[in-house]
Amino acid sequence: MRSYRSLFRTPEYTPFLLSFATSGAAQTIGGLALGTMVFRATGSPLLSAVSMFGPQLAQLLGAAFLLSAADRLPPRALLTALALAFAASTAVLALPGLPILVVFTVVLLQGLVASLGGGARGGLLNEILSKDGYVLGRSVYNMSWGLMQMAGSATGGALLVLLSPGACLIIAAALHLLTALVTRLGLTARPPRSAGRPSVSATWRANALLWSSRPRRLTYLGLWVPNGLVVGSASLYISYAPGAAGTLYACAALGMFLGDLVVGRLVPPALRPRLTVPLRLLLAAPYLFFVLRPGVAPAALAVTVASIGYAASLILQERLISLTPDDLTGQALGLHGTGMAACQGIGAVLAGTVAQLTSPATAMTLMAAGSVAVTLTLAALGGRTERRSTAPGTRPGGRPEPAPGGEEPAVADQ
Repeated sequence: MRSYRSLFRTPEYTPFLLSFATSGAAQTIGGLALGTMVFRATGSPLLSAVSMFGPQLAQLLGAAFLLSAADRLPPRALLTALALAFAASTAVLALPGLPILVVFTVVLLQGLVASLGGGARGGLLNEILSKDGYVLGRSVYNMSWGLMQMAGSATGGALLVLLSPGACLIIAAALHLLTALVTRLGLTARPPRSAGRPSVSATWRANALLWSSRPRRLTYLGLWVPNGLVVGSASLYISYAPGAAGTLYACAALGMFLGDLVVGRLVPPALRPRLTVPLRLLLAAPYLFFVLRPGVAPAALAVTVASIGYAASLILQERLISLTPDDLTGQALGLHGTGMAACQGIGAVLAGTVAQLTSPATAMTLMAAGSVAVTLTLAALGGRTERRSTAPGTRPGGRPEPAPGGEEPAVADQ
């Protein structure tokens, strides 16, 4: 599948994309409003960053205990319930005079709920699209997120000039309700992808299986860590430029959109794997420029260019799908989503802590330098794995060939 026309003719893809877009708009407007509300109340870059990205830390708990539900519950019912839960919790955050401790408790609960959303959506997308349409469909999926972030950041910034953060949170809650409606009416009821009841033990077994493969481990780390450190830099936009944070977030979304457009539609499949490392380096390198404390215009340009590098995740997700059994697709993508979200939350906490002790510009620069170092390290480890897998007497994936006339050795996949 190489054309947008054939993609949008695929049954259910359009309502699936619309429900994701409204959810993205709700999260963007709500996150900007919440971060602004906390920053105005506390004056703390750390607390502001954690309020926006802290829910992603809580997704670690969901990944550890709840993630098997992504494949073992009907996807339409699960996604509808998640949207309703977000609508209710966002409305609670809009209550006036809410203590900061209560705000962060609700944020924690939102993270637990969100831990199921990525896996449920990713697994459903894999069912809706054919194998050859996944990358194009996922790129449009990512571009819609970028567009909603641009629109949501611009709209959220404008609304915060006219309205209070609480009123903006009410608007975000209404968008979550719209997401639930589109999901319930636009998608077909489907059975779970995997048999059995969701449980903690089933989650742990599947996560252990997914993590047992060295190629999958390196793919997960490539998806999580460089991205998370750069998002730590992005979490400081409000404290770096309080009056232009919406502009910076919109520029980041624009860069993401451009990257996914080029990689998903224009780059030939054979060339995509070679772009993974350059794109991850591009994601971090422009943030090194913040050591000079640039003004809003050059900072916006740097953010736009850097965010093109987020397209590396599209290539790595394709690789992850190719390394994963079909009945674990939802949990594999859910583990990717929650791990990435957790690393983004950790990045926000690290960046906020460094900014509290130094300055937002210094913290952004240090987080970018860390991302570059991690990317280069993972590239070296990946090259070593590929050389090992192509060595004489070794099958692809690193397994030794069975001895002539004998059985294949029972070697665990590392």
